[in-house]
Amino acid sequence: MQQQAHGGNLAWAAALAGCPPDAIVDFSASISPLGPPNSVIAAIVSQFGNLRHYPDPDYRELKLALGHFHQIASEWILPGNGSAELLTLLGRELAQLSATILITPAFGDYYRTLAAYNAKVLEFPVDLKTENSELVGYSPHLPISPSPHLPIYPSPHLPIYPPPHLPISPSPHLPISPPPNCGLLLNNPHNPTGKLFTRDSILPYLEEFALVVVDEAFMDFLPPDQEQSLIGLVQEYENLVILRSLTKFYSLPGLRLGYAIAHPHRLAKWQSWRDPWPVNTLAAAAAIAALQDTEFQEHTWKWLPTARNQLFQGLASIPGLQPLEGAANYLLVESQQSTSQLQAQLLQQYQILIRDCLSFKELGDRFFRVAVRSESDNQRLLTALKSVLSAEF
Repeated sequence: MQQQAHGGNLAWAAALAGCPPDAIVDFSASISPLGPPNSVIAAIVSQFGNLRHYPDPDYRELKLALGHFHQIASEWILPGNGSAELLTLLGRELAQLSATILITPAFGDYYRTLAAYNAKVLEFPVDLKTENSELVGYSPHLPISPSPHLPIYPSPHLPIYPPPHLPISPSPHLPISPPPNCGLLLNNPHNPTGKLFTRDSILPYLEEFALVVVDEAFMDFLPPDQEQSLIGLVQEYENLVILRSLTKFYSLPGLRLGYAIAHPHRLAKWQSWRDPWPVNTLAAAAAIAALQDTEFQEHTWKWLPTARNQLFQGLASIPGLQPLEGAANYLLVESQQSTSQLQAQLLQQYQILIRDCLSFKELGDRFFRVAVRSESDNQRLLTALKSVLSAEF
């Protein structure tokens, strides 16, 4: 069985480990270990009787709940079958531009949707050496590689927009100088590095790009006073699109629920492109309940910083490993050993699945990513890593 580019492939992991899928401790998918919330489960159960009916095609109740949560009118919101569905619609729009710039390493689904519409791509590497603490409140711009000419890494099956090197703009606030009619697609916090870009660092791009898409799939892991969301700017910039997911924070990847926040004219166009009823009745009810569960939200914001720091310190104490500071519920770790081999050893010996970074071509076989899980699971991972790596160092 071939491993997929995404994390969370328990069927593949179980086949390699020789155990049932539910025996795998999954660090490869960045899903909160605290959910799903009881309120969400109750909401799902309450809707079983409505499965005989079609969902509201306009998702009015869901959009009202999302609008109330983000303090924005509901017509600026479009729910989707996971943010992946909305990303596919977005790819169609980005392909109409002269090129799309990606901040790399980039989430593999970005390449999928851009390839599906033969979009032209330019790639700019994020500076892995810049610590996250320097980004929030201090960095005047995205920490793009300081090279005077940023290399464009050709991607399989994707045409590359000329020229082969794109010079950095001399502006201290805009290190990217885009071609005319160009789009920008990035995630914040950045996946897989966990770096958090400030609002001010992204704001100049809204004046320079024809379309700016910010994937905020992990932004809800930051409390409101720390998050750097651009949702509040959508009504000022018609060229801004925000993607959000409810599956990571609330532990609901099986339900597939995301949403876009953008100008109503853009969302109406997307609606005309897609199939009807993309969000099922259970997912819509779960989302409404999740948004209202302030107790679960507060608990998550209190739990994560301590749990992430403990995992970071544990990883940093293991010879041969160097974790990167991050703002989300996962950590990127540099390894002196092949991470694909390390992944196989952890599966076969300890039934633990980590995310290798082979799908991020800039990272290759010397990085892996792990989710922040419960204290006992995190300790199990650290013990297994120490045992496997002790023979190497």
